[in-house]
Amino acid sequence: MVPAVRVMKVPDAAAGQPQVRLMDAADEPVVEVDDFLRLLTVRAYSTNTVRAYAYDLLKLYLFCEERGFTADEFTPARAMEFLEWLRLMSSSRRAQRLELGVAAGDGRLLSPKTCNRVLAAVSSFYEFLIASERYVGRDNPIVKKVDQAAARVPDRHRPPLANARRQQPVRRVLRVKTVEPVPRPMPDDVYRALLDELRTRRDLALLEVMWEGGLRPGEVLGLQLGDISYGQRRVTIRKRDDHPRGVRQKSRRDRVVDLWEGRALAALSAYVMRERPADVDTPWMFLVGGRGKRRGEPLGYDALVRMFARAAARAGVRDAWLTPHSLRHTHATRMFEGGMRELTLMTRLGHATPDSMKVYTRVSDPEVVKDYRRAIGEQDT
Repeated sequence: MVPAVRVMKVPDAAAGQPQVRLMDAADEPVVEVDDFLRLLTVRAYSTNTVRAYAYDLLKLYLFCEERGFTADEFTPARAMEFLEWLRLMSSSRRAQRLELGVAAGDGRLLSPKTCNRVLAAVSSFYEFLIASERYVGRDNPIVKKVDQAAARVPDRHRPPLANARRQQPVRRVLRVKTVEPVPRPMPDDVYRALLDELRTRRDLALLEVMWEGGLRPGEVLGLQLGDISYGQRRVTIRKRDDHPRGVRQKSRRDRVVDLWEGRALAALSAYVMRERPADVDTPWMFLVGGRGKRRGEPLGYDALVRMFARAAARAGVRDAWLTPHSLRHTHATRMFEGGMRELTLMTRLGHATPDSMKVYTRVSDPEVVKDYRRAIGEQDT
């Protein structure tokens, strides 16, 4: 049986309109979801984030359709049934992370993190319905309670809808327990093997900047020529929303990243001077080369992922955890183990809160290593 509800892409969406819509059985947009996605769009949520919300809410409507009731009849009791439904639902996506590796009858089960993300999206959706008086007289069906600890965190995350009343931080009771994985820094021999398999100066510059500066994929792809200061040996990461391939920087703060190790800026200079198309009038740094139809267009996420995967396959080091983003984890771990303080490293990486840095301290905490060596009788050198 083909589900009646589906997500439809809107490639030519007008400004301020979402690029996806949730369609019902009559092939009409679901009005309340349409309004919610439009709110996210005008609040400057990224295209990928809005799309993720659409597909998360699709799961809600598929569940309601399967059980024979409407989204307006979704209650806390049915929310618990929804969680069970999510945990037994197979994913049609190809596994890209180790956490998606649980086999199901027809595919792979949704990971615990994915289930929690869906529940969070559904909760935000019902907050929107309550605030817009479309879900009157009832509380949010995703049961929550006040989280006093989160109230003391500076710059804490706030849900998409800012209600008029003062918001209190909440913790969702209905969620799946998850394991916080330790990031896997890339060993030096694996990184060298990757570099040996790169075919262009552009690809070498991409990886060297991410390895030396700890940039996210969206940040390195969003660089423009004017962001590079060779004399000061630094790059400036700027918040932009006009990349032709939809590349966006995760952080909403501009920041400066110094590159003093000597390899990244040399690779950038070699690419600009010897390989980057000189006859193209565009400020974007990384462009499609060759002689094809897309020559001179800015590079997008997919091209970076494919290039990285091909290089890893040629080098014989391809693995599920090895992605372009692992270069950022490698840089953060390398800097922390080299003695960089958590707060300064947080600023360099563009994290909003110190809590984001805890994942790197779990990799190799110098104090833990020091106490361990003392416990086994080794002398400090």
